[in-house]
Amino acid sequence: MKTLVIAEKPSVAQDIVRALAPVAGRFDKHEDHFENEQYVVTSAVGHLLEIQAPEAFDVKRGKWSFAHLPVIPPHFDLKPVEKTKSRLAAVVKQARRKDVGRLVNACDAGREGELIFRLIAQYAFDGKHAPKPVERLWLQSMTPQAIREGFGRLRSDAQMQGLADAARSRSEADWLVGINGTRAMTAFNSQGGGFFLTTVGRVQTPTLAIVVDREEQIRKHVPRDYWEVHATFLAQAGSYQGRWFDPDWKKDPQDAEKRPERLWSADEAARIAAAVRGQACSVREESKPSTQASPLLFDLTSLQREANGRFGFSAKTTLALAQSLYEKHKALTYPRTDSRWLPEDYLPVARQTFEMLAASAMPHLAGHAQTALAQGWVRASKRIFDNAKVSDHFAIIPTLQAPGALSEAEQKLYDLVARRFMAVFFPSAEYLITTRITTATHAGAHHHFRSDGKVLVKPGWLAIYGKEAEAESQAAGQPAGQKGEAAAKSLVPVAAGEMVRNEAVDIRALQTRPPARYSEATLLGAMEGAGKLIDDEELRAAMQEKGLGTPATRAAIIEGLLTEKYMLREGRELVPTAKATQLMTLLRGLQVEELSRPQLTGEWEAKLARMERGQLARADFMREIADMTARIVAKAKEFNRDSVPGDYATLTAACPNCGGQIKENYRRYACTGQAAGGQAGQGCGFSITKTPAGRTLSVPEAEALLAQRRIGPLEGFRSKAGWPFTAELTLAEDAEAPGRYKLEFDFGDSAPAEETPQAAQELAAQPSLGPCPRCGSAVKLLGKNYVCEKSVATSAAPASCDFKSGQTILQQPISAEQMGKLLQTGKTDLLDKFISNRTRRPFAARLAWSAGDGKVIFEFEPREGARARPAYSRAAPAASAAKPAAKTTTKAAAKTAKAAAEKKKTPRAGSLQPSAALAAVIGPGPFGRGEVMQKLWDYIKAHNLQDPQDKRTLIADEKLRPLFEADRIGMFKLAGIAGKHLS
Repeated sequence: MKTLVIAEKPSVAQDIVRALAPVAGRFDKHEDHFENEQYVVTSAVGHLLEIQAPEAFDVKRGKWSFAHLPVIPPHFDLKPVEKTKSRLAAVVKQARRKDVGRLVNACDAGREGELIFRLIAQYAFDGKHAPKPVERLWLQSMTPQAIREGFGRLRSDAQMQGLADAARSRSEADWLVGINGTRAMTAFNSQGGGFFLTTVGRVQTPTLAIVVDREEQIRKHVPRDYWEVHATFLAQAGSYQGRWFDPDWKKDPQDAEKRPERLWSADEAARIAAAVRGQACSVREESKPSTQASPLLFDLTSLQREANGRFGFSAKTTLALAQSLYEKHKALTYPRTDSRWLPEDYLPVARQTFEMLAASAMPHLAGHAQTALAQGWVRASKRIFDNAKVSDHFAIIPTLQAPGALSEAEQKLYDLVARRFMAVFFPSAEYLITTRITTATHAGAHHHFRSDGKVLVKPGWLAIYGKEAEAESQAAGQPAGQKGEAAAKSLVPVAAGEMVRNEAVDIRALQTRPPARYSEATLLGAMEGAGKLIDDEELRAAMQEKGLGTPATRAAIIEGLLTEKYMLREGRELVPTAKATQLMTLLRGLQVEELSRPQLTGEWEAKLARMERGQLARADFMREIADMTARIVAKAKEFNRDSVPGDYATLTAACPNCGGQIKENYRRYACTGQAAGGQAGQGCGFSITKTPAGRTLSVPEAEALLAQRRIGPLEGFRSKAGWPFTAELTLAEDAEAPGRYKLEFDFGDSAPAEETPQAAQELAAQPSLGPCPRCGSAVKLLGKNYVCEKSVATSAAPASCDFKSGQTILQQPISAEQMGKLLQTGKTDLLDKFISNRTRRPFAARLAWSAGDGKVIFEFEPREGARARPAYSRAAPAASAAKPAAKTTTKAAAKTAKAAAEKKKTPRAGSLQPSAALAAVIGPGPFGRGEVMQKLWDYIKAHNLQDPQDKRTLIADEKLRPLFEADRIGMFKLAGIAGKHLS
């Protein structure tokens, strides 16, 4: 009978085959496995299965209500991951073979690796097939010798039962909390109608809480004035700067803004300045050597933080690049790791890696690798090689394979990892640090000024980053996180006993600043160190090695928060939205803050660790999770939405009905009836929802809406069916209650423009863009629409025309210039940023006036060799699409369009001459247009220039860059670019 070995990834399966072949015989390679007389070796590709509730408990979104909660199924079914179904089938086929007598779990050494294998075995032996004996291969090093030794000491299935229980429990508990928490909060927020998706999760929500807490600190921060005194001192050798400080200062735990150099009184700063001005001062100083070791090797989180700080890469982008360098180029080791050390038997591999770099065609790396080898610096060190600190995987380092053609972004990331790998073996950087205290004495009082000097004596590992001289010690190569060091500078010498004289004094009036918003780099660091936020010592210890999420999932958590509009990217800052603040208010108000604090993860990690050691039963843990889930749902069911407590704003804009004061509560902005300076009343009844169509309206947006009666267009609304849409919000007078206002959506497709004297006056002041295609009068911009001047009633004449077209159509801005072209020539230029309501995909078209339809329609460019596409009509007034366009379907129109397209069509060969840039890629020509595109695509596919993560993105190499004029373009732009290079 044969032994089936199941690894977690194909690359590990190959490593196992290479290690076993010398002792077990040659393996034959098949499509999905390797095989010899003794072993069958195959692999998963990460998780092949996911848990799901049985069908009876799988409540669909339309039924997300408290009536169906909590969802606590008696057991969990398994569902294949859609994109890896074929791989699962291949692995299961091998497991069920009659000549396979036992299985070896060779998945990664950790909780997730155990879960991946256990789910595969459960699925393969589901009652219809008898289970087979299982043993565990536990590896922390992937050298051939370590793999062979691992097969010599396989662990029994019973030994791994605790880890297996912990893995299943963590997975099922996350499901229970995520599903029930999300559905309970969604049901709570959707009670007033509509569907307001409110996602929560054990990792996602505490991560969001970190960002929201920081934003609240920023919002509540009150700037405080303080002063610093800076002085210039003149010595025999020249002048130097110093800053006043209090040598007796002690940290105040109640006031984090206090510093030894800060003065909280302008008078005191003035007294110090007066006391030191022009004085002879004594000097004492201390110079001592200092060393600085290189940072540790990269794990995924530290790599993501470094790449974000240095290049602005998002965590998701860094992971994708690292995965490409690992899978496609075989140039980096496995990236989804949380370890920054190497196994102790990896020293020979490290030397071989240096030899590869020294012989590579990368001169910026080769010289440093040669130096390290020549100096004998590649040697064992506990700072680099430590089995106790290697978890499921070891640190990210270059492999023995030199990379081939890399994209610019891939090259940047590879260089980052390669430099860090070499740097840990290099000697420490050596500095000479000088601290100089200059003291001025006046009227018996001593005033101290500090000056710091730092000189790079030996660059050591900094040489890898270009730090060869003192002036370069703060150059761009410095790793992120060390930029807070004092700028390298030397102080002019002062002789022993020399008195210096004050030359100038500068009093600087400053203000305290709020803490900085999180970037992806700092948020990843906060997630990694989330255990520090926990007071309980046992829970903090349980999270010490874990944090929030894992290196492999943190990028996805951040992207999920961005996708759900809980956060926005502004430059490199992550800014929480009103939706995020509202969620935190709800969780605090419902007293279910365990969902928003890292304590929950700490408690789980402590209990799962006990389960791994056999000290806690899985059934007991899952019972506790079910009880907690039921309590969360019960809290949400019991609470009154109108009285959720929170830190709510009072708006400055007045109530449009009565002029009273508007206050925020959990779900609405409502009139309190209290005028400024007056007495509080019951309110006039005016209020607007904070979440129209599932989009949270922020306080500034509500202020603008109340003040201007209109805001937008705004994105992020969702219809009852869940489709996203864009619209303006308006406060419109209620026809059934004159003088009262209500909230309405404006899609820009109402008939005539607002008939008010103000509208007529505003329209009269606007320049004409061209003649109205209906009546010949002037078309002008009014609000967010282009309208005929005859569409607005005046005191002299009623409205007589209904021409109106939006300034935004299907999310495509229509400029005044383009509207002018439509009015004067009948059509606009080709516009390429329309977004289909049906498919949500971008498309290009012209806007044209159709006299037959009496409206503005889409006109599409004919595609060569294809039937001409019919024009699509569109009602002219549309400003921001709410309805799909109608199709003109007459056969005569289609035939006419086709004939016109064929008449204009360029011959396929012999007439189009490429530019020099295009000819460098496809040859000198002449060509037909179709032939040009075919040759371009042949070149792109032959050189693998489609982004592996997004096939619609094309990557420029040296030949394509002059053509693209960019490093990357979308594939739909290729035809337009090629057209510009043909004559």
